[in-house]
Amino acid sequence: QVRLVESGGGLVQPGGSLRLSCTASGFTFNTAAMTWFRQTPGRLRELVAAITETGDTTNYMDSVRGRFTISRDNDKNTVDLEMNSLKPEDTAVYYCSVLLRSNRYWGQGTQVTVSS
Repeated sequence: QVRLVESGGGLVQPGGSLRLSCTASGFTFNTAAMTWFRQTPGRLRELVAAITETGDTTNYMDSVRGRFTISRDNDKNTVDLEMNSLKPEDTAVYYCSVLLRSNRYWGQGTQVTVSS
């Protein structure tokens, strides 16, 4: 079955950096676009970044563009999110996600807290 496992979250000071990683299994990774979402309490889950199957095209939400970088390794079945210049408003649970045949799959999420 499809499995997505995130890692790399934690507590970081404003201006700091974190790298999230998602390891995927249960599907043909190099044929699927991958995404990172985030969610804070009381708010809808929002799309943070996306990357195409080959990694040649990426997209970002406006508030993270220029600070976050999504990348993937199709040999290792991983998709990463490098987050720099973190702000308190980046605090959220971050989820790795994939859409396969109209079904969206989610990882368990990893908490990112940006605070001094």
